[in-house]
Amino acid sequence: MSKRSLSASSNQEEVEEKVNKKQKAEQSNLIDGIGEVPQLETTETASESVSFDFETLDISEPTKKAIKEIGFTRMTEVQARTIPPLMAGRDVLGAAKTGSGKTLAFLIPAIEILHKLKFKPRNGTGVIVISPTRELALQILGVVKELLQYHQQTFGIVMGGANRQAEVQKITKGVNLLIATPGRLLDHLQNTKGFVYKNLKALVIDEADRILEIGFEEEMKQIIKILPKENRQSMLFSATQTTKVEDLVRISLRQGPLYINVDEKKETATVDGLVQGYVVCDNVAARGLDIPAVDWIIQYDPPDDPRDYIHRVGRTARAGGQGKSLLFLLPNELGFLRYLKHAKVPLNEYQFPANKIANVQSQLEKLVEKNYYLHESARDGFRSYLMSYTSYSLKSIFNVNNLDLQKVGKAFGFKVPPKVHITIGSSGKDSKISKRDRNDKGSNNHFVKQRGNSLKKNNDKQWSR
Repeated sequence: MSKRSLSASSNQEEVEEKVNKKQKAEQSNLIDGIGEVPQLETTETASESVSFDFETLDISEPTKKAIKEIGFTRMTEVQARTIPPLMAGRDVLGAAKTGSGKTLAFLIPAIEILHKLKFKPRNGTGVIVISPTRELALQILGVVKELLQYHQQTFGIVMGGANRQAEVQKITKGVNLLIATPGRLLDHLQNTKGFVYKNLKALVIDEADRILEIGFEEEMKQIIKILPKENRQSMLFSATQTTKVEDLVRISLRQGPLYINVDEKKETATVDGLVQGYVVCDNVAARGLDIPAVDWIIQYDPPDDPRDYIHRVGRTARAGGQGKSLLFLLPNELGFLRYLKHAKVPLNEYQFPANKIANVQSQLEKLVEKNYYLHESARDGFRSYLMSYTSYSLKSIFNVNNLDLQKVGKAFGFKVPPKVHITIGSSGKDSKISKRDRNDKGSNNHFVKQRGNSLKKNNDKQWSR
């Protein structure tokens, strides 16, 4: 054997050793201590011959009515290929991107299980949906509220950072469909005596790869060990398939699950049409940032000075490159264009068809109204926006008293904007934005102060009918 072949053989052994070490490092401890766990059998791939019409689904009238009221008529591909087999009782392993419509894909079959079995609060929890983060859990909760509006089943959410004692009280009363983050769910499974989960019929693990990436591996192993397996249907969704995800599939799904991947022929790991790569920032970014190849600068809030505008748009079209800028102005702010023109910055109005804008206002208002956490965040955002607006030096153009506050409130998801206190002027005196401060907007100046009791009541509604 030549020296060259010996060297090649040695290099190959080193590469194989490195690969083996890497694979070993990537292996999870999910199956440790579980007992004998069978290897994952070759999964069956779902048929591509499907109907995309919601009317073709064999679902209950309350669910049909809710779907129609929400405004859905056609299913996405993941919904069309996932819902029928789930309705038939199959376990499903879904490879689905964020934004593909998978939330409806697993919620509709889960809700139908509860409806078919006529679950009542005394029956405890029949469906558990595990989500990696509070934010995603709240999004799922919003969809659950819409889908269950004509059903009698109860629903709720448990997550880190929320009032645990309030969660205990609701759980012991009976929550049929429970949305949870892993850590808080395990806490209740281990420590809440009145938690009835022996009748669990469906387990949904959403964004499994993300759950494992952020460190909930041990919690998931314990949760799977505690939850009953008999007569339980399981659904697991993951954007990526890793060793850890495969191990989670092995311990949570029954053998031979149906594998659904609507994106396997696509080159990107996100939904089509998503232009990626953005930074959301305040005016600090106007100076000093040098990010190469920035294509767009979008200014949702206009600058206070034309020079600031020039600095902002200077983050794009650098070093002789090309770039685009978009500035949002309210009708009462159009006078700012004169200042820009004087600074030799002429702008062209961007025309777009209004009918191309999706009408989601009513859905946003319902979500903010019914969810305590979103309501408080929206209220803080509304107040911060007004506070920021008072800081403009060009009062002749950017005057908080000229804002259509009804519409500003709607931008934050309010049907009626909340009453807030803001500081106006250099005196630092707290001022109440109220009806007497304006006399030119009519009903747009009507404010209703949201009391703590009413918000608490809305928070309670998310648990039961």
